[in-house]
Amino acid sequence: MQRTVKTFSIDGLDDFKNNLLSWSQQFQTLIWLDSNKYDQQYSNFDCALAVDDFTSIKTDFYNAFDKLKEYQSLVKDYIFGYITYDVKNDVEQLSSENIDELNFADLYFFQPKKIIFIKDNSIEFQYLHLVDDEIEKDFKEIQRTKNFKIKESISDIKIKLRIHKDEYHTKVTKVLDHIHRGDIYEANFCQEFYAENSIIDPVEVYKHLNQISEPPFASFFKNDDQFALCASPERYIRKEGSKIISQPIKGTAKRLVSEIDDKQIANDLGRDEKERAENVMIVDLVRNDLSKSAKKGSVKVEELCKVYSFKQVHQMISTVVSEINITETHPVDVIKDTFPMGSMTGAPKVSAMKIIENLEETKRGLYSGTIGYFTPNNDFDFNVIIRSILYNQSKKYISYSVGGAITAKSIPEKEYEECLLKAKAMKYVLLNSK
Repeated sequence: MQRTVKTFSIDGLDDFKNNLLSWSQQFQTLIWLDSNKYDQQYSNFDCALAVDDFTSIKTDFYNAFDKLKEYQSLVKDYIFGYITYDVKNDVEQLSSENIDELNFADLYFFQPKKIIFIKDNSIEFQYLHLVDDEIEKDFKEIQRTKNFKIKESISDIKIKLRIHKDEYHTKVTKVLDHIHRGDIYEANFCQEFYAENSIIDPVEVYKHLNQISEPPFASFFKNDDQFALCASPERYIRKEGSKIISQPIKGTAKRLVSEIDDKQIANDLGRDEKERAENVMIVDLVRNDLSKSAKKGSVKVEELCKVYSFKQVHQMISTVVSEINITETHPVDVIKDTFPMGSMTGAPKVSAMKIIENLEETKRGLYSGTIGYFTPNNDFDFNVIIRSILYNQSKKYISYSVGGAITAKSIPEKEYEECLLKAKAMKYVLLNSK
């Protein structure tokens, strides 16, 4: 065991969580994961904070998964990090030629000196031995820490569209042409909203975004001047021993004020043929991806097209599971076999990725990639980076992207409306966080 473990009990956990996120900003590198106590079957903790890299790996897409496999095998400890969407170019003969104003490395993981887990009223410090004498001091300091404020003044933000409405319609029509020709069944087509010469307080914006969404896979990432403020409702993939769990989301409906109307719209979503068809296509893709590493006959659908409710929207989620042989299958290979996640690509996956690469204007980068962690015993858990604000502090560039699944039954106008619904929370917090 490379780490010293100490556990504390505390009342007033919400205050402690706020203090903890503020305290973490003194470090150059950090990842914060928050389930917002969402009631879910698969979960290890309510919150986790990993700070201060002892070792790390940062690379472009070329041989990225092999490098990650080597790093993860060598470290044999907790590692936290991200994989951008463009690591698809390591898995298939693909490229990413679109505009990239954020400049995140394609893959980044680090071994934190300090990890803090929160579960119920228990706070567990897991520090590497070289810093374990700081646990008591840090615990007291966190309790005293108040809001961290950035030194720069916050600027007014003017959000621009990378693809305007008429152009969006034209591009979705091109996707539909591919579908009608039989090139693909479905494609997840995305568009970027962005702001230039803009300064935000990343912590305050994240808190605001998280507060209005309260999703189960929220995360805050910082590495030097790059930030990801993520309010994701979607799990990409998780490993528990020999069990693999993937939970793709396809199908969205807005929440309504009236309880009766809200229940009705959720029921309607569950029965909507187009939304179910989208979801089932991606479930088939995920089953196929999982079967590459699974024991024969072990891929199963635990839940199909179940509607879950979040603060902003209802979502249709399916749960697909499999069993692997843990002595023969490396955990990184399970991720490589399923990457990028089907809910953000389309089917068939490679054809869909080629088509969306040609039609989208922006390199996706961290958007529709994944943030998560590996444990010392080779388990892992990763989200899907959606409903997220990405920020390059040095370039003063802010970005958020949204997308939707285009199928044969898609109507461009309705797809555009769904994009605006998904973008609503990000736009609101950027225009209202001061």
